[in-house]
Amino acid sequence: MDAPRTPNAPAARTPRVTPLQDGPLLIEGPVEIVMQDGTVQRSDRPTVAFCTCRRSLRFPFCDTSHRRHARLGGHF
Repeated sequence: MDAPRTPNAPAARTPRVTPLQDGPLLIEGPVEIVMQDGTVQRSDRPTVAFCTCRRSLRFPFCDTSHRRHARLGGHF
């Protein structure tokens, strides 16, 4: 159910998430990421890539480390 809006409030944008075969999840930004330790990271990039293979040195962000390894069984 959508929250009521005031007349001057901007419409909430529905996030778009695109899973790539053998690659990251692409999420249209800006985004806030709540890390496991409770800290919040913010990215204002137009598109943010999130790692799904856990090989990234910048996890949860994708650093394309998956390109160097063969993936066993895709998630998507």
